[in-house]
Amino acid sequence: MKISELKQRKVIHRPTRDFDLEGNRIYEEFEYFSKFNPDYKNSGLERLGAKLIDLAVFFPLLYFFIQNAIFSITVAILCVIIYGSILEHIVGNTLGKNIFKICVIDDYAQSPDLKRSFKRNFLCLINLFPYFQDNLDRFGVWGMRMYFNMSFNNKISKTYIVKKHILKKLRQEIKNIE
Repeated sequence: MKISELKQRKVIHRPTRDFDLEGNRIYEEFEYFSKFNPDYKNSGLERLGAKLIDLAVFFPLLYFFIQNAIFSITVAILCVIIYGSILEHIVGNTLGKNIFKICVIDDYAQSPDLKRSFKRNFLCLINLFPYFQDNLDRFGVWGMRMYFNMSFNNKISKTYIVKKHILKKLRQEIKNIE
């Protein structure tokens, strides 16, 4: 069983036009199954923070030896891609991800293979390019808002970012279904 095949049961209570004798609205229960979504609130910020922590490990060391900020940041990004790929393949996370208690898994809830991990980490560079969208704030003022799509590389490489405590439940659920 794969994560992409998992379904999760959802129940919503929809109001009807009917009322009971006390004047309370009657709700009908509607049950449906949807694809399992391992995403969680603030995952994009945590992932960005984890990547910056990983970058902060390499940049000062490289700047100390190279003495050129632009070249140092470029080499540091390459080091983070290589280091991230190897560590995600071996243990499922990096130093930054370990601090935020998140890990990278493939469709079988295991650490991704090395090729998939390299693909995922190389594509993370695309996540750094923002997209802009018109936005109406609560005061009625139109403006432009900048967004980062932090899941593009995971969609292409078919990997997931999950919290460590959810990973245990996920593996157990996959094991129970098989």
